[in-house]
Amino acid sequence: MAMALRTAVAAAAAPRGFRRLFSTTFTPPFNPPSASVAAQQREKAEPSTNLFVSGLSKRTTTEKLHEAFSQFGEVVHAKVVTDRVSGYSKGFGFVRYATLEDAAKGIEGMDGKFLDGWVIFAEYARPRQPPTPPENNMYPPYGHQ
Repeated sequence: MAMALRTAVAAAAAPRGFRRLFSTTFTPPFNPPSASVAAQQREKAEPSTNLFVSGLSKRTTTEKLHEAFSQFGEVVHAKVVTDRVSGYSKGFGFVRYATLEDAAKGIEGMDGKFLDGWVIFAEYARPRQPPTPPENNMYPPYGHQ
């Protein structure tokens, strides 16, 4: 009988967790910010012919990237960023289309789709931020950049 009672109490407490069952104070559950909130906080890139593609397999090549995106318009340039030592993809790359319309079709056609077995994400590329100069007008300790 006592074992059945313990089992019933444990089953009832399982969704809440043991810490809450034996705690004398209540702590609200942690709710991390959703991905959509993080995406909204990040600034949207201006539409351009240059796309940033992430989520690439390490086996994806520039040729495969070019071929996949060329079905949505004229690809001027495609580049998978690779590791210098291994030669494998770092998981992202860039695709440049001839027109804004082709770029929009490329995003619509490839964002969230599979390439080499991985789900990839395509968005307008954001321009690089210019480097900030050192505060004291001196070079970094290990030479010029």
